[in-house]
Amino acid sequence: MYGWIWRHLPGNAWVRALLSLVLVAAVVYALFQYVFPWAEPLLPFNDVTVDNQ
Repeated sequence: MYGWIWRHLPGNAWVRALLSLVLVAAVVYALFQYVFPWAEPLLPFNDVTVDNQ
């Protein structure tokens, strides 16, 4: 998959590296802004049980 993306990016190696960093940053931004907030109520991280002692 990464090889396919690398072959389809335009430019030389430096331009491809810069574009791939921009793509990674865009994916991380989309995950933190849209996917994780949407999925957070569906995940059981806040379902903890602690005994009162």
